[in-house]
Amino acid sequence: MTQNSPRAKADPGSGTGLAIIAGAGALPLQIAAAHPEALLISFHDLDCDLPEGSLQRHRYEQLGGLFDALRAAGVTRVVMAGAMSRPDFDPSLMDETVQGLMPRLVAAMGAGGDDSLLRLIISLFEERGFSVVGAHDLLPGLTASAGLFAGPGLSDQATVDARRGQEILVTMAPLDIGQGCVVAGGLCLGLETVQGTDALLRFVAQTPRHLRRGKGVLCKFPKQGQDLRVDMPAIGPATLRAAAAAGLDGIVIAAGQVLLLEAAKLADLADDLGLTIQAEPF
Repeated sequence: MTQNSPRAKADPGSGTGLAIIAGAGALPLQIAAAHPEALLISFHDLDCDLPEGSLQRHRYEQLGGLFDALRAAGVTRVVMAGAMSRPDFDPSLMDETVQGLMPRLVAAMGAGGDDSLLRLIISLFEERGFSVVGAHDLLPGLTASAGLFAGPGLSDQATVDARRGQEILVTMAPLDIGQGCVVAGGLCLGLETVQGTDALLRFVAQTPRHLRRGKGVLCKFPKQGQDLRVDMPAIGPATLRAAAAAGLDGIVIAAGQVLLLEAAKLADLADDLGLTIQAEPF
């Protein structure tokens, strides 16, 4: 169930070194542009922004074929980039590799949040000799150093709200719920759950004015103990526009631990929208 491409066929024994497991969004495109020698992989039910002709398509149910393809291409490192949903397995298509893994997969997917499943995915690659690297390891400038990244800067109230948001996320971390929250005037207006940041900001935008104390900030921080190679929080232009639509003052992120998608555009857009992006130590 693999769609081979001219890129993948060119010289399978030459050793590309790197494979990009591509999900949705701009990040796989950025990595592919910086590493044109990389083998590009996606799964059959993922909407990937890379051209179909440049991809190998594989199935979750046939991981044995994926691992064989990576070895044949000389891959030693794997990066997982872009949004990916939980796999939906068709038992009739499972190869021997996945059949043998099902007890571990079922246990990980039944654990509640994403952390257990992502740790298992890393283990599956590492057990077969592949190193799993983060997108931030391959692209400089994907994260922000501590300090003001863009915009006018946080007000005193927004600074207090940011600290409150960080406290909330640290407290939530053991529950493996999400990586973001919105706080305004000390009140939590919403928590990020499986629906994601955009859904959180739409919910906040609908909050009646009498329930809000000021504009508020979106806080994005990784869960403590989270493996940032495969699940680093991210913000992009769409996040900024949604934050502006929700009436927020700005976005506060963990320094060095949140991906900045289209970073140059983020800075300009933040200035245009009058939003602050501030990176805080975490």
